[in-house]
Amino acid sequence: MTRRQILITEDDMTRLKDLLRRGRVAMRRDQGHLEELEQELERAELGAAGEIPRDLVTMHSTARIRDLATGARHVYTVVFPSEADLATRRISVLAPVGTALIGYRAGDVIEWATPGGTRRLQIEAVLFQPEADDRREVELDAAHQEQRPLQALPSVS
Repeated sequence: MTRRQILITEDDMTRLKDLLRRGRVAMRRDQGHLEELEQELERAELGAAGEIPRDLVTMHSTARIRDLATGARHVYTVVFPSEADLATRRISVLAPVGTALIGYRAGDVIEWATPGGTRRLQIEAVLFQPEADDRREVELDAAHQEQRPLQALPSVS
Protein backbone atom coordinates (compact mmCIF):
# COMPACT_ATOMS: atom_id res chain seq x y z
CA MET A 1 0.00 0.00 0.00
CA THR A 2 1.46 3.36 -1.07
CA ARG A 3 0.77 6.24 1.27
CA ARG A 4 0.52 9.70 -0.20
CA GLN A 5 1.29 13.01 1.40
CA ILE A 6 -1.64 14.27 3.44
CA LEU A 7 -2.50 17.79 4.53
CA ILE A 8 -3.47 18.65 8.11
CA THR A 9 -4.42 22.05 9.48
CA GLU A 10 -2.09 23.50 12.09
CA ASP A 11 -4.94 23.56 14.64
CA ASP A 12 -5.86 19.93 13.97
CA MET A 13 -2.20 18.89 14.25
CA THR A 14 -1.92 20.57 17.66
CA ARG A 15 -5.10 18.89 18.95
CA LEU A 16 -4.23 15.50 17.46
CA LYS A 17 -0.73 15.53 18.96
CA ASP A 18 -2.32 16.38 22.31
CA LEU A 19 -4.66 13.41 21.83
CA LEU A 20 -1.62 11.20 21.20
CA ARG A 21 0.12 12.43 24.36
CA ARG A 22 -2.96 11.94 26.54
CA GLY A 23 -3.86 8.67 24.84
CA ARG A 24 -0.54 7.02 25.63
CA VAL A 25 -1.57 7.12 29.30
CA ALA A 26 -5.37 6.99 29.31
CA MET A 27 -6.26 4.84 26.29
CA ARG A 28 -4.43 1.58 26.84
CA ARG A 29 -6.71 -0.44 24.57
CA ASP A 30 -6.28 2.05 21.69
CA GLN A 31 -2.46 1.94 21.52
CA GLY A 32 -2.44 0.38 18.04
CA HIS A 33 -4.86 3.02 16.75
CA LEU A 34 -2.78 5.77 18.35
CA GLU A 35 0.31 4.42 16.56
CA GLU A 36 -1.52 4.43 13.21
CA LEU A 37 -2.60 8.04 13.74
CA GLU A 38 0.92 9.02 14.76
CA GLN A 39 2.32 7.50 11.55
CA GLU A 40 -0.20 9.49 9.50
CA LEU A 41 0.71 12.73 11.29
CA GLU A 42 4.45 12.16 10.83
CA ARG A 43 4.08 12.31 7.06
CA ALA A 44 1.59 15.17 7.01
CA GLU A 45 2.16 18.58 5.52
CA LEU A 46 0.83 21.47 7.62
CA GLY A 47 -1.52 24.11 6.25
CA ALA A 48 -3.17 27.16 7.73
CA ALA A 49 -6.92 26.70 8.23
CA GLY A 50 -7.75 29.59 5.90
CA GLU A 51 -5.63 28.24 3.06
CA ILE A 52 -6.57 24.57 2.81
CA PRO A 53 -8.73 23.20 -0.02
CA ARG A 54 -12.47 23.09 0.71
CA ASP A 55 -12.64 19.40 -0.27
CA LEU A 56 -10.08 18.25 2.33
CA VAL A 57 -11.18 16.03 5.22
CA THR A 58 -10.25 17.83 8.44
CA MET A 59 -11.43 17.20 11.99
CA HIS A 60 -15.22 17.63 12.19
CA SER A 61 -15.57 17.31 8.41
CA THR A 62 -18.42 15.27 7.00
CA ALA A 63 -17.57 13.13 3.98
CA ARG A 64 -19.48 10.77 1.72
CA ILE A 65 -17.42 7.69 0.94
CA ARG A 66 -17.93 4.66 -1.28
CA ASP A 67 -16.54 1.19 -0.63
CA LEU A 68 -14.96 0.22 -3.96
CA ALA A 69 -15.47 -3.52 -3.36
CA THR A 70 -19.17 -3.40 -2.47
CA GLY A 71 -20.34 -0.06 -3.86
CA ALA A 72 -21.88 0.80 -0.47
CA ARG A 73 -21.95 4.51 0.35
CA HIS A 74 -21.68 6.00 3.82
CA VAL A 75 -21.60 9.49 5.28
CA TYR A 76 -19.31 10.02 8.27
CA THR A 77 -18.11 12.95 10.35
CA VAL A 78 -14.55 12.54 11.69
CA VAL A 79 -14.41 13.55 15.37
CA PHE A 80 -12.29 13.16 18.49
CA PRO A 81 -12.87 9.93 20.48
CA SER A 82 -15.00 11.61 23.17
CA GLU A 83 -17.40 12.88 20.46
CA ALA A 84 -17.79 9.57 18.60
CA ASP A 85 -21.31 8.19 18.19
CA LEU A 86 -22.02 5.65 15.47
CA ALA A 87 -25.77 6.26 15.73
CA THR A 88 -25.18 9.77 14.38
CA ARG A 89 -22.37 8.70 12.00
CA ARG A 90 -19.69 10.47 14.05
CA ILE A 91 -16.58 8.28 13.87
CA SER A 92 -13.45 8.68 15.95
CA VAL A 93 -10.24 9.73 14.27
CA LEU A 94 -8.80 6.68 16.06
CA ALA A 95 -11.14 4.29 14.22
CA PRO A 96 -9.36 2.79 11.20
CA VAL A 97 -11.63 4.58 8.72
CA GLY A 98 -11.34 7.87 10.65
CA THR A 99 -7.54 7.69 10.59
CA ALA A 100 -7.64 6.74 6.92
CA LEU A 101 -9.85 9.71 5.95
CA ILE A 102 -8.08 12.54 7.75
CA GLY A 103 -5.98 14.69 5.43
CA TYR A 104 -7.32 13.33 2.14
CA ARG A 105 -9.48 15.08 -0.46
CA ALA A 106 -12.62 14.37 -2.47
CA GLY A 107 -11.75 11.98 -5.29
CA ASP A 108 -8.91 10.30 -3.37
CA VAL A 109 -8.92 6.53 -2.96
CA ILE A 110 -7.70 5.38 0.42
CA GLU A 111 -6.72 1.86 1.36
CA TRP A 112 -5.54 0.05 4.44
CA ALA A 113 -4.95 -3.48 5.62
CA THR A 114 -7.62 -5.18 7.72
CA PRO A 115 -7.76 -8.75 9.06
CA GLY A 116 -10.13 -9.54 6.16
CA GLY A 117 -7.86 -8.02 3.50
CA THR A 118 -7.20 -4.60 2.05
CA ARG A 119 -10.14 -2.19 2.07
CA ARG A 120 -10.44 0.53 -0.55
CA LEU A 121 -12.67 3.56 -0.18
CA GLN A 122 -13.14 6.58 -2.38
CA ILE A 123 -14.01 9.94 -0.89
CA GLU A 124 -16.85 11.04 -3.15
CA ALA A 125 -17.47 14.42 -1.55
CA VAL A 126 -16.71 16.52 1.50
CA LEU A 127 -20.19 17.68 2.48
CA PHE A 128 -19.05 19.91 5.33
CA GLN A 129 -15.69 21.23 6.43
CA PRO A 130 -15.50 23.62 9.40
CA GLU A 131 -12.68 25.65 7.89
CA ALA A 132 -14.58 26.21 4.63
CA ASP A 133 -17.72 27.08 6.59
CA ASP A 134 -15.78 29.65 8.65
CA ARG A 135 -14.42 31.24 5.45
CA ARG A 136 -17.92 31.42 3.96
CA GLU A 137 -19.20 33.17 7.10
CA VAL A 138 -16.34 35.68 6.93
CA GLU A 139 -17.05 36.36 3.25
CA LEU A 140 -20.77 36.80 3.90
CA ASP A 141 -20.16 39.05 6.90
CA ALA A 142 -17.75 41.17 4.89
CA ALA A 143 -20.38 41.67 2.20
CA HIS A 144 -23.04 42.48 4.85
CA GLN A 145 -25.26 39.67 3.64
CA GLU A 146 -27.39 37.38 5.75
CA GLN A 147 -26.18 33.87 6.32
CA ARG A 148 -28.29 31.01 5.04
CA PRO A 149 -28.99 28.10 7.41
CA LEU A 150 -27.04 24.91 6.75
CA GLN A 151 -28.96 22.27 4.86
CA ALA A 152 -29.51 18.85 6.40
CA LEU A 153 -27.16 16.10 5.25
CA PRO A 154 -28.58 13.82 2.59
CA SER A 155 -29.65 10.36 3.63
CA VAL A 156 -27.40 7.68 2.21
CA SER A 157 -28.23 3.98 2.14
